[in-house]
Amino acid sequence: MDKLVIRGGNALTGQIKISGAKNAALPLMCASLLTDQPVTLHNLPRLADITTLADLLNHLGVEVTIAAGNGNGAGRTMLLRAENIADTTAPYDMVRKMRASILVLGPLVAREGVATVSLPGGCAIGNRPIDLHLKGLQQLGAEIDLADGYVRAKAAGGLKGGKIHFPMVSVGATENLMMAASLARGTSILENAAKEPEISDLARLLNAMGAKITGAGSERITIEGVASLRAANHPVMPDRIEAGSYAVAAAITGGTLDLLGARSDMMGATLDALREAGGFIAETAQGLTVGADKAGLRGINIKTQPYPGFPTDMQAQFMVMLAKADGASVISETIFENRFMHVPELARMGADITVAGPVATIRGVKVLRGAPVMATDLRASMSLVLAGLAADGETVISRIYHLDRGYERLEEKLKAAGADIERVPA
Repeated sequence: MDKLVIRGGNALTGQIKISGAKNAALPLMCASLLTDQPVTLHNLPRLADITTLADLLNHLGVEVTIAAGNGNGAGRTMLLRAENIADTTAPYDMVRKMRASILVLGPLVAREGVATVSLPGGCAIGNRPIDLHLKGLQQLGAEIDLADGYVRAKAAGGLKGGKIHFPMVSVGATENLMMAASLARGTSILENAAKEPEISDLARLLNAMGAKITGAGSERITIEGVASLRAANHPVMPDRIEAGSYAVAAAITGGTLDLLGARSDMMGATLDALREAGGFIAETAQGLTVGADKAGLRGINIKTQPYPGFPTDMQAQFMVMLAKADGASVISETIFENRFMHVPELARMGADITVAGPVATIRGVKVLRGAPVMATDLRASMSLVLAGLAADGETVISRIYHLDRGYERLEEKLKAAGADIERVPA
């Protein structure tokens, strides 16, 4: 298992190409199960989660072909063809590695009338039940059975349209049910649906495949079921969380970065918080230019919320930045109940952070100091990288396999911007 060694103190400057979004790519890949025609995805990031899902789809019968990008930082192209579904069971050994594997459930039962999927795994950042997925499928006519750690869904006569009101916003459930409803008989309505840009990206692909979806990006999505879907080509949207992470890297190191491909229209709350904390953002023809004001960083209060609110996936990164800001800050985490696991590691580096339930109080310090630390989940891993970049001395980060799940070519991108970072064997 590799480690990252970071010697901090360098201001990051230059350009970083933003990769395709992992959180968009995974449901897009699952949508290939809905048709026997080829689905081609462009700008796909090279990440462990992408490989894990590709292996699962291949097990289910999807032919997966991957072509390299053009060598200028562009993502890969993936051709997926599910001409014949070879297996309707997603086994534990494959699903346990990644929570997004549950997104094969809706497409499988919609197309085949039956699906058996292991209860999923993934990052240990709190309880994330799939009951909204299952209740929604039941409202579309599926029979659901839970036994031996597996979900078994059956709709012998096919799914039928229905009205689903989510008691709480769920990105995964919205995606799963939007895909399933695309092949259901009749019209389905999803109320209190997730509004994330990744939802809209999935709807664009499904509509290109012949689905009839309106309202994606709003709290009410309408899906008119169709008998079949066809081939499509689709570019994966840029990763707004990766872009936000590198924006924080520029601000916390006192540098300036051009984030090529970053889109401000997908990052409103993140960019607003960065400005409030003393960052500057300028839109360019190629993306965004980001850094910190000459006056330096200052404390702010943040509350994570479903989109378009401040994203929980940026909470850990902002916490590190605020740990070096002038004054006190308060972060309230409302999405996941166990997402402050990076706090003890940051404390090892000199951060002054107090946690009381879902609220963290951060008192800015002048200096963070390098230390050996351990990553606990994907975004916590990135927070430790940011801390290492801004710290005096050497930081060694263990368990970096989390990073490989969500940040493409991390060391390469940071090195090109002036960071002293290397991956070494454990």
